[in-house]
Amino acid sequence: MSAVPPDLPPSQPVTNVEPLAARRRSWAARSTSRPAADVDVRSRIRFSSSAATPATAIPSDIPSPGAKKHTNAVIEAARIRSRDEQEMQNLLQSAQIAFEIYNSDIEPEHDTERANEGRWCSCKACRYRVAKQNRMQTHGIWSTAVRYPGEKNYNDIWGGNDTSVFGMLLRNPYQNSVVSPYGPEWRRFALRPKPIASYHMTAILQTINLNRKLNDQAQRTIDAVEPKTCIWQAPEDNAVSAAPADRKDAFPTDKKILSDAQSPPPITDSSARNSKDIFRANTKASSDTESPPPVADGPTRKGNFLSKLLTVISTKAQAKAEAQVLIQTLAKLILDEEAGRWPDQITRDIVANYQVKTGMLNKIKHLRNAQPIQYLHLLRAGYFEPIPVAWADQVSNPLKFSIEAAGGWRGITPSWRGYEDTAEERLYWVLNHREGTPGVRMKPDFISEMNMARDRMASAVEPPPEYFSSDDQCHVQHKTDGYSKQVLPKPFHPSDLPETPDDDTMILLDVSGSMDFDPVRPVYDKYLITGYEPSSQPRNKDVAKAIVRRFTDAMAHHDHVSSGYDLVTFSSHANFVGTVNHRNFEQVWAKIRISGGTRVMTGWQKVKQRHFEKHRESAIWHPDFGWQAGPETPILRLLLLLDGEATDMDEFELDLLGLSWAHVTIFLIGPDGCPHHHRHANELQRISDVNPHVSFVDAQGNTPERYVTHELLKRHLGVDLTLAQFKEMETLPAYSK
Repeated sequence: MSAVPPDLPPSQPVTNVEPLAARRRSWAARSTSRPAADVDVRSRIRFSSSAATPATAIPSDIPSPGAKKHTNAVIEAARIRSRDEQEMQNLLQSAQIAFEIYNSDIEPEHDTERANEGRWCSCKACRYRVAKQNRMQTHGIWSTAVRYPGEKNYNDIWGGNDTSVFGMLLRNPYQNSVVSPYGPEWRRFALRPKPIASYHMTAILQTINLNRKLNDQAQRTIDAVEPKTCIWQAPEDNAVSAAPADRKDAFPTDKKILSDAQSPPPITDSSARNSKDIFRANTKASSDTESPPPVADGPTRKGNFLSKLLTVISTKAQAKAEAQVLIQTLAKLILDEEAGRWPDQITRDIVANYQVKTGMLNKIKHLRNAQPIQYLHLLRAGYFEPIPVAWADQVSNPLKFSIEAAGGWRGITPSWRGYEDTAEERLYWVLNHREGTPGVRMKPDFISEMNMARDRMASAVEPPPEYFSSDDQCHVQHKTDGYSKQVLPKPFHPSDLPETPDDDTMILLDVSGSMDFDPVRPVYDKYLITGYEPSSQPRNKDVAKAIVRRFTDAMAHHDHVSSGYDLVTFSSHANFVGTVNHRNFEQVWAKIRISGGTRVMTGWQKVKQRHFEKHRESAIWHPDFGWQAGPETPILRLLLLLDGEATDMDEFELDLLGLSWAHVTIFLIGPDGCPHHHRHANELQRISDVNPHVSFVDAQGNTPERYVTHELLKRHLGVDLTLAQFKEMETLPAYSK
């Protein structure tokens, strides 16, 4: 393992790095002198092998395999799927734009004006559907790798990769249970079909109900086939408690539980390729020796009774043997997967620390002991470890895969239906199972989200008049004589440690193309977007610039850091723009280029790289999981400015759940009266409510910049600043030349 990432610039030589083992001993020794609260929050990783070992779901006796890169069926299927995942999403978006479809959940219909040209034409909707059909092999590989015991593959393409022409489609539970948002067939013959608001709402409601039903059914099914005894008990204990022959659900023997697609190593016979083969190979000898000698058939009633009795005894013995083989096989698969994923002690320490920080430790231990089939399934998908650092810059990765219940594109958990992508699914799985979270935090369905967004929008009030400033962009650009109504943030209550002089303040700015657009808001008919209308307000880039200027000026007056604060921008890629202060603000800002998408993880990785390059003597670098903070690593305090939902926002929020060395304050800019903005704001507020290291403020329309800056500073510094203190911070400091 390298102590320093390979991509450090030449100005950061690696020759003077203290040996890793010595650094870990030094950190362990120095951590005892830190304040108790700081140690509790930031020194969970076991940097020294002699340090006390926290309770963990990871066994300490995992054998260390060779240096070969670990893989499994889920990893390989994800690698195949990622080749064209982004291309398919781009094709869909292109077709939706061409057909003026603004709801992401609606696929464009075939251009019926060209129906006489054949089944497919050259329209973008048909090109997308052809590409979708050509992807059915990938669909089958992914579905086989992630499905649970007893589940069947299905899709929404006629034939697909099934041997039956209609088999895959007829197995689709959504096919005849959900109406088309375009209405009945007879309405789509004459003209290019357009979605109908009433049918769209009906389709959403039917999908929500069916998702809930299928999710509940899937969870009950997998729970029923889990072993009824702990697989880590001694063999004789499991054998004694094996189920009788008439309890076929006690131990699953379906070959799909240990699917051939997962390629498990052979246990006793090289020809055993699935659980049924393994059972057959392993139980043959036991059944031969344990079965009593055959009893001659006789016409007497006594003879028939003895024959039946001996058959029952034999069946019970065979069931015990099969159950024991399943237990041994399942246990070995888990141990092999853990050893492959976490091959050394440092990796295991990082994973254990992640499980503690996310509040998942007890849940993971419970899964491993009581629900080992689900544990193995989630383990193979990487649910119990940090997000690999390499994923941030990949066009597609296993946390960017779309989930499409109607199309059979599965997620990872049994209750995968209803999520937009695999990142959202994993995020809510963690939120629903972490310690300290009362109740179950299910992801709201689309209609509930929209209704809550509209309720939030209706709660907006006039901002406090004492924050009026003629210098605000909405006044400078003559967009309005006043401010838009705002949803005031919750009263500030410190949930994290307050700022210290050693903390590192940085700014992460969204520079995607939408920052330079004329603001617009969607027009809804029920839940169907029918178009957009302009919103009279400054462009988001102008508001962001004004907020960053006010924020940095106030911070400089507060901490007297005249050199300024690192500014990183992100869109499709990230860029370190420079260190910004009052004197060079315009020069640094002139370097910013606005274009591209919104991938916050690229910017987040750049921010972490900058932070740890400055403080690398107190941290370590892991080749898979990137920088890991030590007890002496200063806190990173980040101000993140967004103008909409990043494509990988769930991945970012998931990463923050496993960190205690970073505090992030998010500022969301949006158009006035936009339900989509408030829908995203509600989501960010939910994350802020469960993660003490994340704070959130938003503004819509014509923004009161001083009010926003004051609220951001409270959360960034972790201090309830009074208005008088804020006014004092607004006064520019005297800079020495």
